Amino acid sequence: MSKVRFLHYDVIAPRQSAGLPVFTFAARAADIARFARIDRAGRNDDGVLQGFQRPQIAGHIREIRDYLEKPTAILPNPIVVAFTGAATLEPLLPFEGSGTGQFNRLTIDVAGGPPGWIVDGQQRFTALSELRDRDFEVLVSGFICDSLEELQKQFILINNTRPLPKALVYELLPQVTDLPQRMSNRSQAALMTEALNYRPNSSLRGLIRQQTNPKGIIRDTVLQRVIMNSLSDGALRLYADDNRLLLERGVNLVSEFFHAVKHVFEEDWVGKTPKTSRLVHGAGIIAMGYVMEALHVMTGAEERDAFARGLRLLKGQTAWSSGEWSFGEERRRWNGLQNVPSDVRQLSLYLVGELKRLLPRAVEAA
Repeated sequence: MSKVRFLHYDVIAPRQSAGLPVFTFAARAADIARFARIDRAGRNDDGVLQGFQRPQIAGHIREIRDYLEKPTAILPNPIVVAFTGAATLEPLLPFEGSGTGQFNRLTIDVAGGPPGWIVDGQQRFTALSELRDRDFEVLVSGFICDSLEELQKQFILINNTRPLPKALVYELLPQVTDLPQRMSNRSQAALMTEALNYRPNSSLRGLIRQQTNPKGIIRDTVLQRVIMNSLSDGALRLYADDNRLLLERGVNLVSEFFHAVKHVFEEDWVGKTPKTSRLVHGAGIIAMGYVMEALHVMTGAEERDAFARGLRLLKGQTAWSSGEWSFGEERRRWNGLQNVPSDVRQLSLYLVGELKRLLPRAVEAA
């Protein structure tokens, strides 16, 4: 017996966006997996971002499934599914007496596998797939997008008011446009962070901890802060209006600086974690961002050798992984610094101040 190629549903289509058809219908738990799937965020071998969903939470799924097994269970929250193709709407009748909305016939082509993406409700979707009662019906809200970019944009907007991991949102930002201003402000920093983490010649390749690279040691949000500071008031502001230059010269500048950092402070970098060295800790990375800016302004440094010459002046003045910091009359244990504004400010002022004190002497000696 041949498999059914098309699934048909009578749906209610409210009048919302003319270019983004929205509809809702009821479907059996057994059928949802035939037209919808989860596309989890990950990277291919070239470091290109694919998918957008967060990892599933096994405990949460079990709780939902156990609840749905009860005879009194209800699930009023719909599963949201997006289609970019293989789904069509045909008008049937307008709502009687309301003057708004439409009854439509939804046709889904499942010959090539599930064509829809779960946008919201992935834990419910997974729990439903494990139900013994496969005839349990749930509400499905759907919409049809004309591109994958539009789908990703809607995913961000729909989930941004829910506890979606911010790191995942930031990874997705470079993939879409026309976002609210508060998200767009970080998009360029996220774009550069992605390049620094996955380009073969980057000094930070694989070292940045992202949703799709959980083994990294430097938090992506920390590096994004360094980049945003520079875009606002530092060396990267020259490229802020041109993403092509930002990804070429901007990424190269940051990569060259941290190549020098890794070389000059090798014992505090190689094999270290934020717990064993404050150099790869949030406070250290952000403070070193200000050091990068200071060296760029004072010496014109843009390449690793020039940065390294300035960084060597700080050797013996730091306590990244042992000893104490001497901040004037205050002394702090090496691991007493935390990624809080007051500590980041204190460390940044100290390091830049030491550069300003030592650099003129080095120039005179040369």
